[in-house]
Amino acid sequence: MPLALLALSVGAFGIGVTEFILMGLLIEVGADLGVSVPTAGLLISGYALGVVVGAPVLTTLSAGCSRKRVLVGLMLIFTLGNAACALAPTYGLLMAARMLTALAHGTFFGVGSVVAAGLVALERRASAIAVMFTGLTLATVLGVPFGTWIGQHFGWRATFWAVSAIGVLAMIILMALVPADKASDAGPDWRRDIAAMARPEVLLGLLTTVLGYGGVFAVFTYVAPLLTELSGLDPVMISPILLVFGGGLVLGNLAGGKLADRWLLATVLGSLILLALVLVSMSLMLRLPATAILSMGLLGFAGFATVAPLQMWVLRKAAGAGESLASSLNIAAFNLGNALGAWAGGLTIAYGPGLAGLPLMAALFPLAALVVARQGERLSRSATAHALD
Repeated sequence: MPLALLALSVGAFGIGVTEFILMGLLIEVGADLGVSVPTAGLLISGYALGVVVGAPVLTTLSAGCSRKRVLVGLMLIFTLGNAACALAPTYGLLMAARMLTALAHGTFFGVGSVVAAGLVALERRASAIAVMFTGLTLATVLGVPFGTWIGQHFGWRATFWAVSAIGVLAMIILMALVPADKASDAGPDWRRDIAAMARPEVLLGLLTTVLGYGGVFAVFTYVAPLLTELSGLDPVMISPILLVFGGGLVLGNLAGGKLADRWLLATVLGSLILLALVLVSMSLMLRLPATAILSMGLLGFAGFATVAPLQMWVLRKAAGAGESLASSLNIAAFNLGNALGAWAGGLTIAYGPGLAGLPLMAALFPLAALVVARQGERLSRSATAHALD
């Protein structure tokens, strides 16, 4: 794998930390700002919605620009946004700062995925994307537990200052390792891009991503109260348990990329089935401390085994037309799933069966994604057959 993938993974690491860092600090942030845990959880939904808005807008505005400059500029937005989070005195301003930070997220992963796929042979594109997303998984293994520890001992604002420092480091490494490229003289082909995005199989691919990842975040958003209130674990155990979750992420991400290089459709469908089974089993495993810890590792593996396959699947459905836009929109779809899952989880806690009902409710998301994925594949095959005729 080219060394430039390391630079992309470092940027992904920084963005991954800021995306997931509030998972382990909802209690501290809520107490400091005087809001409930479900309300603090909306900061995660707000970030995800910022990604949904920023991905298509910034990708469109940066079309034709040097991809290296785009990636570095996005990391600058990321760094300034996290500094604003650290300084935010109120819940409303923290929400605004989180959404500012989120604007860079979708375009970075979208453009980065296209750059990563272009650095390797066609048969290794999914693995290259998985290598870039390894930065995101390592953020969960190393960055989020350490950031949670910092927030619990020195205040949650100190965590955001640390993430800002990661952003500065990522900018330096991106400038050093990503190969230089020239801006395109030709303007974007809007008709081609819109036509590619409007294909039913592409839209269903994006919907598959939304639903599949919504199941992960319906549970993971509320990992702290799940482990303390339902499993009976001490709050100081959250950081070590996030390491277990992160370890599952790394293994699942790499396994999903490898399998998708050979059997893309089977990997997409199989990973969704696995995720549903893991979520159903969590309804029992969370009852005991030991099995609760194991369930976090399984959730990490199953959740991220879907990422590279779904990203590659949408790129393939777009068939080369508007790849950057398709890739960015799929990142937006992941985060729309994050927002949807966090919102559904909050409703389940506040108005439904409570924390105990979260895993079973969450399992409905990947099951729905499975149905949508099958329909998308049928449409894709029908379109191919029609074109051949």
